[in-house]
Amino acid sequence: MTGLSFIVLFGVILWSTAHFMHHQIDDSVANEIDEIITDPQSINLAGLASVVGGLTRHSGGFHYLLQDSAGKVIAGNMQSLDPQVGVRELTRPPGLTRSRDRSIRGKGVAVEGGYLFVGWSAHQLREMEEMVTGSFMWGLAASVVLALLGGVFAGHRIMRKIESVSETTRDIVAGDLTRRVRVSSAGDEFDNLAGSINSMLDRIEGLMSELRQVTTDIAHDLRTPLSRLRQRLERAQRPEADVAELREAVAGTVGEVDVILGIFGALLRIAQIESGARRSGFGVVDLSELLGTVAELYRSSAEEKGQAFLLSVADNLSVGGDRELLLQLFANLVENAIKHSPPESRITLSAWQEPGRACVEIADNGPGIPAQLRSKVLQRFFRLESSRTTQGSGLGLSLAHAVVKLHEASMELSHNDPGLKVVVAMPAACR
Repeated sequence: MTGLSFIVLFGVILWSTAHFMHHQIDDSVANEIDEIITDPQSINLAGLASVVGGLTRHSGGFHYLLQDSAGKVIAGNMQSLDPQVGVRELTRPPGLTRSRDRSIRGKGVAVEGGYLFVGWSAHQLREMEEMVTGSFMWGLAASVVLALLGGVFAGHRIMRKIESVSETTRDIVAGDLTRRVRVSSAGDEFDNLAGSINSMLDRIEGLMSELRQVTTDIAHDLRTPLSRLRQRLERAQRPEADVAELREAVAGTVGEVDVILGIFGALLRIAQIESGARRSGFGVVDLSELLGTVAELYRSSAEEKGQAFLLSVADNLSVGGDRELLLQLFANLVENAIKHSPPESRITLSAWQEPGRACVEIADNGPGIPAQLRSKVLQRFFRLESSRTTQGSGLGLSLAHAVVKLHEASMELSHNDPGLKVVVAMPAACR
């Protein structure tokens, strides 16, 4: 591409310069002919011969030829020519021996009884063409050398960047997930690629960290029920154990197994929801009716704990989604509010319509969640109680968050002054 551009530029420069010089020669020759013809002596062929003869002795670079109709030279410093009228260029005209006069550009006109030709040496034009051509050849050679050097430099630079990426990937494969591809200040395509790779590595490192945390949390959450299960079985193995104690041990064992199965069941439900498989069963859901059902299910639980349960839901709210999952979503949120709020607290379930979406709010005036932990409670097995002695698996809000993402909704946790306020905003659906 560089060579082609250089050739095009050379052609344009050569043509423009040659055209300019041709125009200059033609103008000079035309002016000289006009002066000869308009000279007072040029009233006939003899007068023209006198004028041309005088100019020939002081030619100043011009070449003259005046010949009669028979082709006989009357005056001038050139030999007889074919009487061609107009601008013409002569190569190696007869009678001119100097090398610089081997090419003459001029103009011929018919005069009374003869033919007049005035020309100018095109030697300067040829020198200019040779100079431009020579300069072009040197410039082309220099551009090729520079292009080759630039290619070598660019290739070396590219190889260094590729080697940097390769070295980083080798370290990552070896187990160092903290390594990142170096990003320079050039801001080129390689830096954009490096940024994308680093973002991917950040995501992978985050997932691996979450996986390790989930593994640790599963171990913690399963250790307690498994320990109790072992203790019950050990008591049942005692020789002095009677039938009542055996039945109690079996009942307790079944309960602990149910807890373990509940943990794995919640994990499977989250995995199924995050896979998007449930999206095929989406339909229009009467949100007002669904929230009324949730209120009926949990109002008695709140009253048993001495809590006030308030319901404020607008009529005819509709959203698109899976009714079973949405019921589970809002049931989890209401259950969490009841569970973590003390007696005499107030639980509020409200819903309203906004342009293009329906909003549901579950609010309580319990202890709430610190602002720095509100994003972490959405992670699997995260619990505010680090000792993990109370009942629960830390999967309720994770399941709720998975349902929210499946429905392309949003869930915001904020301070209720005091307590916690959870707002779920979902795209509205037309009935």
